[in-house]
Amino acid sequence: MRFEVEVGVLNPEPRTSTFDLDSRLVFRDLRATDVLAAAERLRDLVRRTPLVRSGPLSDIAAGDVFLKLENEQTTGSFKLRGALNAIGSLPEDVRAQGIVASSAGNHGLGVAYAARYYAVPATIFVPATAPQVKRDGIVALGATLDTTQPHYDAAMAAAKDFAARRGATFINPCLGASLLAGQGTVALEILSDLPDLASLVVNVGGGGLLGGCASLVRRVAPAVRIAGAQSVSTDAMARSIAAGRVVEIDNVPTLADGLAGQIDDEALDIGHEALDELVTVTEEELGRTIGWLWRTHGARVEGAGAVGAAAVLHRKLSSLPTPAAVVVSGGNIDTGRFEQLLREEESGKREA
Repeated sequence: MRFEVEVGVLNPEPRTSTFDLDSRLVFRDLRATDVLAAAERLRDLVRRTPLVRSGPLSDIAAGDVFLKLENEQTTGSFKLRGALNAIGSLPEDVRAQGIVASSAGNHGLGVAYAARYYAVPATIFVPATAPQVKRDGIVALGATLDTTQPHYDAAMAAAKDFAARRGATFINPCLGASLLAGQGTVALEILSDLPDLASLVVNVGGGGLLGGCASLVRRVAPAVRIAGAQSVSTDAMARSIAAGRVVEIDNVPTLADGLAGQIDDEALDIGHEALDELVTVTEEELGRTIGWLWRTHGARVEGAGAVGAAAVLHRKLSSLPTPAAVVVSGGNIDTGRFEQLLREEESGKREA
């Protein structure tokens, strides 16, 4: 059964897309109260990251724009929040059977950290292309690491199969009510620090951060405009929303490795329900933004974490009511790659 759903009620030019009722709709089942409960569980386990005003981005928006620096989170990414809440929500005997996750890297770091905290074994599957800094961090936290798969989607398939064979619990990096509630605590902190928030800009891969934040914002502050950002190489959500169905994209090299991979019907449902706008930035724009964030704010940010700032910096958004908050979701980038991007950004500045 199919019907037409209008997307972006707060957008002056709403999109109309075809949606499949036979898919499992997940967003409407998410509750703001779950985010509040997650915040209580995580109170002493995660870092309350700073919300800092960006002068240059505020100038672009003609109003206050703030950066939520999740790159300063304990494991270098917001992913720790969802992992701790998801694993902490499991019965003790279930946790003891072991935890399995697939990850581009940051979710794996979060799961490894949470598994160590709860003293349970964890096995993390990452693609062979995962940044070394993320691989090293997972191993240092005591998890078993599998890097045999060529790309993220293959790593997820292998992880699910491994969990099923071992009787372990698979922790999805983007779905699950408890995981999404944990991610939603990012928005809770933003609203606490900035109660008159008018816009929220988040990076979008599989929809975990988006779904968690929107599950709170759409319920308690429905007038807030939610914009998403992706790179052109990780635009599975953008293409799927435009087509009104899940669209598969190619697995190609990208600075935004944390956003790579396909989406499914559940993620598409989150995108439909949560977003007012979704934009993409080029790999070049993303690289320049990583350099800009370091030079301007002293923030070491990975590609996936920089796409929201890139969307504002490169004027991709059709509207950005202020005050606005941009989630800088992570900072785990290999040193060699980071230094190369800084050199390229400096060179581009001189040529300009």
